[in-house]
Amino acid sequence: MLPAVPLLLLPLLLLYKHQVVGLLRQMEKLLKIQELRFAESIRIMKSKLANVQNSISRLPQADQSAAPTTCPSLEAPAHGAKFGSKYFVGHEVHFSCPQGYHLVGSATRVCRDNGTWSGVGAVCKDVRECVSNPCQNGGTCVEGVNQYRCTCPQNWSGSNCQHQTQTAPPEWSVMNDPAFSRRPRCAQVNQAQHCSCDAGFHMSGTSDNSICQDVNECEVYRLDQGGKLCVHECVNVPGSYRCSCPSGYKLLRDGRSCEDVDECLSQKHNCSRGTTCINIGGGFQCVNPECPRLYGNVTYVKTSSFQCERNPCPMDSRSCHLAPKTVSFHYLSLPSNLQIPATLFRMATAGAPGRPGPDSLRFGIGGGNPRGIFVMQRSDRQTGELILVQPLRGPQEISVDVDMSEYTDRTFQAKHVARIHILVSPYSF
Repeated sequence: MLPAVPLLLLPLLLLYKHQVVGLLRQMEKLLKIQELRFAESIRIMKSKLANVQNSISRLPQADQSAAPTTCPSLEAPAHGAKFGSKYFVGHEVHFSCPQGYHLVGSATRVCRDNGTWSGVGAVCKDVRECVSNPCQNGGTCVEGVNQYRCTCPQNWSGSNCQHQTQTAPPEWSVMNDPAFSRRPRCAQVNQAQHCSCDAGFHMSGTSDNSICQDVNECEVYRLDQGGKLCVHECVNVPGSYRCSCPSGYKLLRDGRSCEDVDECLSQKHNCSRGTTCINIGGGFQCVNPECPRLYGNVTYVKTSSFQCERNPCPMDSRSCHLAPKTVSFHYLSLPSNLQIPATLFRMATAGAPGRPGPDSLRFGIGGGNPRGIFVMQRSDRQTGELILVQPLRGPQEISVDVDMSEYTDRTFQAKHVARIHILVSPYSF
């Protein structure tokens, strides 16, 4: 018979029972949730495996009967040997050369997956130097230990008989000035002496007694007709050359071109008060042009350094009205042999404000045009041009008068004269 349970413990036992039952139910729920998650993971994994299998099944099946890839056959190099006769992928072929030859190229080549060989073709090259005939101009090659020597015929020298022994100096060689000679730089290379000269010098003499002589670059270019080294004058210096310009010109940065020095702009002139400095090629001139001399009742007044205007004419003096109303002075500096035709000067009219200008103009050359050097032509209705049509060589000075006559309703109104002084330089730059 079980012992009797005290009445006070019954409530506690009932409470404990309920807690245990609740805990068991929670664990049951958790187990069901984990079971569902596990089942879902299994389902996803099965789906992925199925996809992988489907992908694999779509791949093209390898032809199990196809022959393995091979590379083309290789031949042994001339005078050499080949080791290896398998040309399947991954196989190697080796090459070697006998004594007296050295291998050039790949000593080992491997057949690759794409059916080609690695490396480059092998060649057995003769190590005997004389085989390549290094001696020039009839020289005889003599074999040595890892070297060769050339025995040169008469009038030839150098390690390969490549230099002709100078019996007479060339025209472009400077021979009689010690400042234009140098001793050669010599060195022993493979038990043979090799000599060379600095830039701007050439080897002269025999192989046993050689000297470096200056090359006259100015003369070389003149003889070869390869164009001028310098625009004006070429000056030979030891090992090189330099360009020089005539008096009144300066050398530009390119080292060969000349540019006129503007003595007037740089204030390097000695013109006195009352004269004006005019720059010309290679120098300058101090000028003070004078108005035309008085004749009859025609007089002029100087209105600027380079222009004169006629004084008012008597009403009854026809000769005064026909005389030039204005005379202007112009100075042009030209190089020799300027390319023709060349426009030198333009002359045009300009009407006063509020006053109508002439309805026609006539241009001409009034004087100073020997041998038809110039022509005057109209470039538009209001402008005439003085054009050089024959080449000019300097130094020389030429003066030419250009006139422009104004007409209104075919009636003469006035004439204007431009007196042009042309100074031709002796140089073509």
